[in-house]
Amino acid sequence: MRFLSDLWRILRHDKGALIGGAIVLIYCLAAVFGPMLVEVGTEQDASQAYLPPSLEHPLGTDSLGQGVLSQIIVGTRPIMIVGVLSAVITVFVGVAIGLLTGYVGGVADTLIMRVTDIFLTIPGLPLIIVLASVINTTNPVVLAFILSITAWAGLARAIRSQAMSLRSREFVEAAKLQGVSLGNMVGRQLLPNVGPYVAIHFLLAITGAIYASVGLFLLGIAPISGNNWGIMINLAMAQGALYTTDSAFYLFSPMAAIVILQVAFVFFSRALDSVFNPRLRVQ
Repeated sequence: MRFLSDLWRILRHDKGALIGGAIVLIYCLAAVFGPMLVEVGTEQDASQAYLPPSLEHPLGTDSLGQGVLSQIIVGTRPIMIVGVLSAVITVFVGVAIGLLTGYVGGVADTLIMRVTDIFLTIPGLPLIIVLASVINTTNPVVLAFILSITAWAGLARAIRSQAMSLRSREFVEAAKLQGVSLGNMVGRQLLPNVGPYVAIHFLLAITGAIYASVGLFLLGIAPISGNNWGIMINLAMAQGALYTTDSAFYLFSPMAAIVILQVAFVFFSRALDSVFNPRLRVQ
């Protein structure tokens, strides 16, 4: 595919984007295969608590003597699943509403945009916290819906603006004369033209959802079960990581994992920008 060949060409010339893409790929592989290759033990050994980094435990151990690195690897899957699912929901709803309202216009556009404006004015984080507290679930699909409850609104308005500018283009007028159905018009005529913006927003939506989901577990709002980065930070702080150096690696290791992933997404998105906007390409 031309897209993949262009992307690879840009990655070869932009080392930062290449490194970012490689890191994102490593995280994805850890999410898929990590729990099958790495096991977090259930045995507790107080003599092994809070050990510094070593060959056996590269990131040290926690209060139970279990390896921090293995917990980070296993915890990658739930965080990535929630982030990707939330981004998919956000993009699907935002793009569908934006394209339909922007192309159809009229009363439907006015009414739906008023609803969209309401979601734009709702403080997203407090609403997410309240919903997560009430529902009290660790189901990734449910958490993804909670995190995307208001995230779609901004994208919908941006896509609507692009759809309104596209509906007067010649290729759209030609499709109208051919009697193209609404679904065909939106899916084949309009959607490809907003694809670049959607792709970049998808990556941003993943990073935002990851931050929010980690925050829910960090605050103890979502039930603490299994392994994920937010729970690790929560437990480390509960064990006094802010006041002693014993659990420092247990606290800062998941924080570093989050920051590295976010930075990697930013650098990799630069490559996508260059693919979709040739004037940005590194010569």
